Amino acid sequence: MPTWVGDAVMATPTLRALRNLYRTAHITALTRRSNRPLLDACPWIDDILSAWPPQIKIQRDGAQGGVFGVVRRLAAGQFDTAVLLPNGIRSALTTMLAGIPRRVGYDRNGRGFLLTDRLAPRRQLGAFVPVPTLDYYLAIVRYLGAEHIDRTMRLFTRPEDDQRAEDLLVDAGWSRQIPLVVINPGASFGDAKLWPIERFAAVSDRCVDELGAFVAIGGASKERPLLQKVIDRASRPIFDLPGHGVDMKVFKSVVRKASVVICNDTGARHMATALGTPAASVFGPTDPAWTETGVAVDRQVRVDVDCGPCQLRKCPLDHRCMTRINPQMVFDHVGELVGWNDELKHKGQDQDNSVARSVGYS
Repeated sequence: MPTWVGDAVMATPTLRALRNLYRTAHITALTRRSNRPLLDACPWIDDILSAWPPQIKIQRDGAQGGVFGVVRRLAAGQFDTAVLLPNGIRSALTTMLAGIPRRVGYDRNGRGFLLTDRLAPRRQLGAFVPVPTLDYYLAIVRYLGAEHIDRTMRLFTRPEDDQRAEDLLVDAGWSRQIPLVVINPGASFGDAKLWPIERFAAVSDRCVDELGAFVAIGGASKERPLLQKVIDRASRPIFDLPGHGVDMKVFKSVVRKASVVICNDTGARHMATALGTPAASVFGPTDPAWTETGVAVDRQVRVDVDCGPCQLRKCPLDHRCMTRINPQMVFDHVGELVGWNDELKHKGQDQDNSVARSVGYS
């Protein structure tokens, strides 16, 4: 599975296509440990093998977090095929050392000799052609023989997590008659991807004042200082989800109940869409062509600038791609998306959750 949260969500149609192609196969997802809750309750996989903490150390005792420990665990699984969604050499090398006979992936980063089935990425004049990541992954399963592919991203929640989210929000003052707005002001890519905190705070205040919304904020543990700055800058209350012990599993349930998610171009955007919730995402240095979903309620708020999209982690200029996006531009989308029909939003989601199989953890 991919490393980044958003990419992992965009890989869910590929998981569905693999299950439809190999209906009787035992399918295991090898994922970053922090992303394991993201795949919880997914009906298209049988097991989750978690590895890849932020910094991999080769441990002499072969502990599970070490590279050689992962190799041994993969070898013990006696897998026939490895479908490699990331482009890095690590995934190809690990599966080769584990003795998996068929290794399918893109021939990038000099790893072609480690693959048995090499797909060529699209290039033009030597440069990679922007392709939606969702379709980039699906091309692999098309190569394997999948047909009639559904591009819909989907995440799943468990009833107990839905109930925990409900109880937490209700105790904090939310009710189903009040719009629930979730803001996620962080981004792992770099500072250039961050919309100014005072603008998140301004939009949050307007959601309370003009929409009567209950606003909650979420983010990764390392984003704690950023979340606190938004809370402190806002004039109206913002419910601190991580501060109340909300982990990724419960956060999925919160997002599923939300009327809209406001975020940067980050994983929360794709989580929202995959859970049937509209999202208004602020785009700066990143090219939207790489993450296009084609979903009507996945709104991209951006301005054209002469220096972008640059794909840089830090802006060497004045961050004009972000500073030229004002709170009104974002709030215009939010006001429209909050009117999204909740019954329509969840239509089909409950059906999918009712057939979700429990997955094993290794």
